[in-house]
Amino acid sequence: MVNHFEMGVWLLFLAYATSFTGATIGLACTVRSRRTETNTVRMAWLVLASLSIGGVGIWLMHFIALLGFGTPGSPVRFEVGRTLLSAVLAVAAVFGGLLVLGTRFVPWRLGIAGLVTGLAVILMHYTGMWAISVKGTTSYDAGLVVLSVVIAVLAATAALWCAVAVDRLSTRLLAGAVLGVASTGMHYVGMAALSVRLDPAAPDPAGVEVFSFLFPVFVLAAAALALPIVAILTTSHDDDSPVDVPPRSPGRTMAV
Repeated sequence: MVNHFEMGVWLLFLAYATSFTGATIGLACTVRSRRTETNTVRMAWLVLASLSIGGVGIWLMHFIALLGFGTPGSPVRFEVGRTLLSAVLAVAAVFGGLLVLGTRFVPWRLGIAGLVTGLAVILMHYTGMWAISVKGTTSYDAGLVVLSVVIAVLAATAALWCAVAVDRLSTRLLAGAVLGVASTGMHYVGMAALSVRLDPAAPDPAGVEVFSFLFPVFVLAAAALALPIVAILTTSHDDDSPVDVPPRSPGRTMAV
């Protein structure tokens, strides 16, 4: 028997709020990256966006949701190396997706970026699940695994479209909400695909309890959010100006 809300259903709402916050801040950084013509500055914004979306919006959400995972009467342990690997993969894959998205709205780029970003959610989730050890064996329902992939890719593509198609605060909030649904929805569908067969005769699982590295995880997550927030607040911006500025007629100039 598996319990996904051992600490209460409130973890679901906390996980979603975390995902929404990380995604919204990261998408704001993505918009800033598309406003600059300096490649170095653009890369810096994309790194901040990847930390926020991949590190907080995707991975920390997964970590928070896993606080509610338990097998009643049997211990659950985590392999730290694989858990950290899932975080690195999430950030790196989101960075790759944002690079593909580019600086201008191009449908085929959006499709590939949505696929890469959605698969980043999937990659993080199942790598994180690989890090879990239980007193028994685990298996997955193939149909629900495929459904989790579809949810992640479609919702990630929709979120990126919202972020780049219309450059307004309201659409970025909508994009963050959609990406939050992608991450949390995929997580719980993926968890529903998991079956655990406990074996009292099996050896105790190797690894550490999740609460043993809870503090450093939240410290790193706070830094991953603080850096892009400070960068956004300390740079000038104009939320009403379009990202893709149409060309002006040759006879007119405009002072910047």
